[in-house]
Amino acid sequence: MPALNEEDALRPILARMPEIVDRVVVVDNGSTDATAEVARTHHADVVHEPERGYGAACLAGISYLSQLTDPPEVLVFIDADGSDDPADIERVAGPILRGEADLVLGVRRGVGGDTGTILPHACLGNQLVLALTRGLFGKYFRDMPPFRAIAFDKLQQLQMDDRNWGWTLQMQIRAVLHGLRIFELEVTHRRRTAGVSKISGSLSMSLRVGAKMFYTLVRERFRRG
Repeated sequence: MPALNEEDALRPILARMPEIVDRVVVVDNGSTDATAEVARTHHADVVHEPERGYGAACLAGISYLSQLTDPPEVLVFIDADGSDDPADIERVAGPILRGEADLVLGVRRGVGGDTGTILPHACLGNQLVLALTRGLFGKYFRDMPPFRAIAFDKLQQLQMDDRNWGWTLQMQIRAVLHGLRIFELEVTHRRRTAGVSKISGSLSMSLRVGAKMFYTLVRERFRRG
């Protein structure tokens, strides 16, 4: 769980972790609030990554897990803002645990008819990037969700290196190029329960993220060549 100033949203998520989860790792991505203290109170492992960036936080968590004597069989990524439901973790990890998939993407679905869980400009940007991904790499994705599960050994084969906003797209592209079995299923998605979005809450930030997505598409296309 990459987390930047998410102390209020983090508490209910950690309190509702299902029994199937053996270990929770919260990567404190330079928070100035009590994010790390809240995580420790709920018995989560805390990894500090002062370099701001979603990818940097994910890479720090992966590095921590790689050094354990009992690294996970399946690694689940879930946001710390309360938009994802921890109860869906078992569903997302299930196909991998059953040997049916290597990567499972939790496609975001609004709850109770709420279609505004993803802001319009972010939704439009996602669809454009996904259309280009299909054209460049021959794979149609329904979403680029943060909520996902992947077999840990397969994840290490992808040699992920994006340190900020291209992380989710890079993983999906490299999963295609490595021939991973990819499965998509719908999960509940709500508006964040507390705090302010670091990306979609700002149009200018969304534009910067969009630019990084296009850069990632070009970079991965040339890397493939």
